Amino acid sequence: MFDARLRPVIDPPLNAVGGWLAARGVGADAVTLAGLALGLAAAGVIALHGPMLLALVLVLAGRVADGLDGAVARASGKSDFGGYLDIFCDFLFYAAIPLAFVLRDPQANGLAGAVLIGSFYVNAASFLGFAIMAAKRAMETSAQGQKSLYYAAGLLEGAETIGFFLLLCLWPAAFAPLAYGFAFLCLVTAVARVVWARGALR
Repeated sequence: MFDARLRPVIDPPLNAVGGWLAARGVGADAVTLAGLALGLAAAGVIALHGPMLLALVLVLAGRVADGLDGAVARASGKSDFGGYLDIFCDFLFYAAIPLAFVLRDPQANGLAGAVLIGSFYVNAASFLGFAIMAAKRAMETSAQGQKSLYYAAGLLEGAETIGFFLLLCLWPAAFAPLAYGFAFLCLVTAVARVVWARGALR
């Protein structure tokens, strides 16, 4: 919901840093993998009952890297594999954080974590399924920035998910109710995308 509004604010500094990194030989794929490593490190801190402030910082750092990889790619040349790797690492990260909270307290968080990850799965299907059909029809959009595949807008997008993960780091004891609420909104987003796609693909 907020991604398109944030692009004019975050793209200029990301592009500046991304251009600087590309000029020094840093590859976009390396930045993508660094972002994933930071995200998985955050998940490890959460699961092992580490300091939640550290987890929060690692989540933020990982997401900054996730934004930088696209900027580096735009400066040095985008590749289809780079776009594929980026979305693969994104969804791995999105699964790792809820799973970490389940491992942190299986009794309190197990069911809520399963519901949340299930809602991510459904939402991903609505997102990636449309991207496949959009590619088939040569449809394009840059509302969420320059991407390797069609990003269908929705109630919950990247910015909302990052904010949700940060909230979980600040308030880990409330994981279950927060997870149920976010899962419900994910399902609303998926259904809305299906309804929108019905018109867009006709």
